[in-house]
Amino acid sequence: MSLLTRTLDTILDRAVVPGYSRIGATVRRRFWAADPTPFPSPIDMVVTGASSGLGAATAKELARLGARVHLVGRSADRLESAAAAIRAEVPDASLVVRECDISNLDSVAELIAALASELTAVHALVHCAGVMPDGRHLSAQGHESAFATHVLGPVALTVGLRELFDAGSRVVFVSSGGMYPVPLQSADFEYENGKYSGMTAYARTKRMQVVVTEQLAERFSLEDDPVVHSMHPGWAATPGVTGSMPLFGSVMKPILRSADNGADTIVWLVASDQALTSTGTFWHDRAPRPTHYPSWRGDSPRVRDALWASVVEATGIEI
Repeated sequence: MSLLTRTLDTILDRAVVPGYSRIGATVRRRFWAADPTPFPSPIDMVVTGASSGLGAATAKELARLGARVHLVGRSADRLESAAAAIRAEVPDASLVVRECDISNLDSVAELIAALASELTAVHALVHCAGVMPDGRHLSAQGHESAFATHVLGPVALTVGLRELFDAGSRVVFVSSGGMYPVPLQSADFEYENGKYSGMTAYARTKRMQVVVTEQLAERFSLEDDPVVHSMHPGWAATPGVTGSMPLFGSVMKPILRSADNGADTIVWLVASDQALTSTGTFWHDRAPRPTHYPSWRGDSPRVRDALWASVVEATGIEI
């Protein structure tokens, strides 16, 4: 990338609105990394939150590249509908429906057991499942729902599938640019204090996803461990945006990205060789991005350590 294109890319990123909207993708497409090529042989991939939005779009494009995609979601009926829609566009798509509530650690354990009994390898795990709660709700194990859905369940699933990964495997956490205003400074991971806001809970836990991505990358040190990345998709017209933030969706509708466009970097991270050259990196539009704006507004090392300790205690993982 030339100095001019790097400068343009940075301006788009810092300006937020053009960079996060479809404007940014349209401009960057002229100079971003090459498209991934089809997989040389059938491989298995797991996508959570696959019944709609970014998860369904990701599953469709991975199936188009030749993967057998395991669609994970809370409702088998909705997953079957998503699978039918994918097959309408990709007639030879190989899809498996896996009903699982990612916020429920017992359900996650059942999914891990099922995958381990049926598969010999998992090439990629994509964490797309997301919620923006309308109040402080608790998971089956008594954890705040956004924390359980975005952090506890995904980490438990990632570590639980460790034996199925190999040196070419990847794990991708789909975070959000909304995490930038909320650096990790409070150890109130369960949002027990103060007036609850679903939008704030969402942003906080999306920040936590970036942090646990780095923490998993540090701890995955064996030869066959996967690389672990996080990314943000920009502003895409998905049910999570238009349903949970209707005013934002209405105002920004003319420049929102499509779900396919929002899923582009997810698919690229799963399928490109470049994703294997690093781990613990945060991405947007096929390029690494800073995890803090401004750079000095960082996370508390103490709270980062407390987050990992809280995740280990809640999930019982050993790593």
